[in-house]
Amino acid sequence: MMHELIKLSATEIRTKLLQKEIKPTELVQISIDRINEVEPIINAMPTICLERAMEHAKKIENNDLSKGQGDPGYLAGIPISIKDLVPVKGVRTTWGSPLFKDHVPDKSDFLVERLERNGGIVVGKSNTPEFGAGANTFNDVFGPSLSPWNTKKTVGGSSGGAASSLLSGEVWLASGSDTGGSLRIPGSFCSVVGFRPSPGTVPTGPGNSPFDSLSVSGPMARNVEDTALMLNAMTGYYEFDPYSKKAIPDYLQAVNKPKVPKKVAYSFDLGGEPLDPRVRKSFEEGLKVFESMGSELIEDCIDFSEAHYLIRILRSLKFAAQADRLKNHRDQLKPEIIWNIETGLKLTGEEIAKAELIRAKLYNDTAEFFNKYDLFICPTVMVPPFDVEIRYLDEVEGVKFDDYITWLYYTHSLTLTSSPSVSLPCSFTDDGLPIGIQLVTECNNEYDLLSFSQSFENHNTNTIQTPIDPIVK
Repeated sequence: MMHELIKLSATEIRTKLLQKEIKPTELVQISIDRINEVEPIINAMPTICLERAMEHAKKIENNDLSKGQGDPGYLAGIPISIKDLVPVKGVRTTWGSPLFKDHVPDKSDFLVERLERNGGIVVGKSNTPEFGAGANTFNDVFGPSLSPWNTKKTVGGSSGGAASSLLSGEVWLASGSDTGGSLRIPGSFCSVVGFRPSPGTVPTGPGNSPFDSLSVSGPMARNVEDTALMLNAMTGYYEFDPYSKKAIPDYLQAVNKPKVPKKVAYSFDLGGEPLDPRVRKSFEEGLKVFESMGSELIEDCIDFSEAHYLIRILRSLKFAAQADRLKNHRDQLKPEIIWNIETGLKLTGEEIAKAELIRAKLYNDTAEFFNKYDLFICPTVMVPPFDVEIRYLDEVEGVKFDDYITWLYYTHSLTLTSSPSVSLPCSFTDDGLPIGIQLVTECNNEYDLLSFSQSFENHNTNTIQTPIDPIVK
């Protein structure tokens, strides 16, 4: 049975913690009890670290945290999950790969250290596809994560375990990451908020590729205010991240005084991409919400005609760095990883240079676009959640795809702009499957994006209260 505190938002829980109405150790136990209850059904967080979490909770209760940057009052002892692509000291971290199925790091990623200094308590590692490649969360180490809305359906990916753990009430907040939509797609498929910030807003490292602006870390939560709370705890300057920012606003202020966007550009299909009729219907409902808010809606779109070419080149270039892994462990890599690496190794200097020039033009075009509009909106995913046994979609509405990433077009196209983007719960299909809507602002304007998102959430009546008990099909 779901504990009453699980039903509260993270911001409500934080207030109770700061007022000493509840203790972090009590919350950790409630979280672990819920994990034990639902994890056999959904497989969202296969690695748990109870003793470590309890030890951290006691330190917060006793004001016994080591000195340094950070404010334990940010999260005040709220249990959170960390995606299994991010090292947590002393906790099994696998990247969803058989190559690392027994790996236990001796150092945490900087993001984990920051979240823990800011009062977050890591209770476990959320499931992810192998090396985060793919938007259906399954791997050969832990198996698939299942949707609490319908256990026959996918939760999306690659932060699918994080979304499922939030939706089912295992934790109140989650961290994830996003290259081609890995926060936003699970957000849409689970009816939670998946927020992709601009590069550098959430610093990570060491050990990552510091100049990679495609992959970012970001927050996931059940509502917009909780998302702002988590983003506050994740941001801040980090000298080893070249994109890191010194001046960071208080994102809770953005949601506490929500603004209505005056001029909103929208697109159903980003220039002619396929779209499931159920998603089209949901997006129309989202447009009506903006109309009810008083926004002026104008059908217009950034030119994404080169996006397919761009994402294939730039994504594969990242994977080319894993050439040694392919050479030495090919038999332990899934086909999608092999395709990524091999595609990257075949790239020519001319192709890479051309891609960088095209992306620069896309960035400039996007900046010009947001000189005209406050906000851009489009669907998050071209389909609702599909059967979990399907690795990826190779066809939508009669349009066939020749790789495993094309069906992610609505999210990876926005990734290329460096703009912050978020998937918000929009509505449901007639058979109860969630569909999200994607909101986008100009680069480095997370503040307005959260403010506009809060306004949409306040006016949208087509969603269902979460968390939920898993619906077994």
